[in-house]
Amino acid sequence: MSNAQMQSAREFLSLISIASGVSGYETSIASLVKDRFITLADEVRCDTFGNVYALKKGNSKSDKRIMLAAHMDEIGLMVKKIDPRGFLRFTSIGGVDQRTLLSQEVLVHGRQAIPGIIGSIPPHLLQKGDSDQAVKMEDMVIDVGLSAAKLNELIQVGDIITLKRDIVPLLNNVMAGKSLDDRAGVVVMMVCLEELSHLKHIHNVIAVATTQEEVGLRGALTSAYTLNPDLAVAIDVTHASTPDTKGQVGIELGKGPAVALGPNIHPAIYCHFSETAEEHRLPIQIEPIPGHSGTDAWAIQVSQAGVPTGLISIPLRYMHTSVETLDMQDVINSGKLLAHFIASLPEDLEGLLCY
Repeated sequence: MSNAQMQSAREFLSLISIASGVSGYETSIASLVKDRFITLADEVRCDTFGNVYALKKGNSKSDKRIMLAAHMDEIGLMVKKIDPRGFLRFTSIGGVDQRTLLSQEVLVHGRQAIPGIIGSIPPHLLQKGDSDQAVKMEDMVIDVGLSAAKLNELIQVGDIITLKRDIVPLLNNVMAGKSLDDRAGVVVMMVCLEELSHLKHIHNVIAVATTQEEVGLRGALTSAYTLNPDLAVAIDVTHASTPDTKGQVGIELGKGPAVALGPNIHPAIYCHFSETAEEHRLPIQIEPIPGHSGTDAWAIQVSQAGVPTGLISIPLRYMHTSVETLDMQDVINSGKLLAHFIASLPEDLEGLLCY
């Protein structure tokens, strides 16, 4: 791995992490992804659902399509009510953990992006015993410092709200921030496309930055139906072990991407990933998933007549918070693994994938 590649990946992740892209409202983040993919692919386009497609043509006349999918949307909030005293009530879009919201900085995307903070009654004014309870979302408000009259000029019910958080570089190439689920997967696809420019690959590759994953895998469903690929790999994040997981999680930060196996995964794809990792001395971790993977792989697998599907996941601490934490080496290794996996696929995909 070169320093330049690491720096490029860090910069792109920092750029797209802070961007706005709540499920169903991905226009801003899609523009950034499209601009980067244009430099790496033969063709880039968007569809009416907001998915971004980047085609990298194979080195032969093969008409087979390899689909990569990583979602670019994020969880977020939405204005539910404008309080007559000048505060905003809000609700969630996607799986927001309300325990982490209190005291967060936010941006309210009204007629302009307006900074605010999430507050609630201070502990001094609580009844005895209430201070031991987590504050519920319905008891929080957003304060932007404006009167109700001015708020109504700039903000309306239904406006989107995102957490305001810059990326935080930690030691040893570890980074923390918001929306690394799954903007990091988009960076993996970028690294993969970069690597493929130095490798020979038979089949066409279409990297798709999908929309609305956090509210039902919708972009993966529509893009997989559109492409009807011959093979697909979803890239997402998975839980990495921390002291409070108390043995429930076996995946570790910094030890390579997690390669999934189970009913959501075609067994030949899992085996090919394992063999590729061994051949190129890339670290991987094995992640058994006995049912629903909770990722784009679930929607892609059953698109049209069925798509042989794989899943690789980046270990991530503190998922669905504003301090999601990952190791950039895992991101780089995921992109390299994907590229070598694609380059080593045989011309006869049916022979590889038949049961």
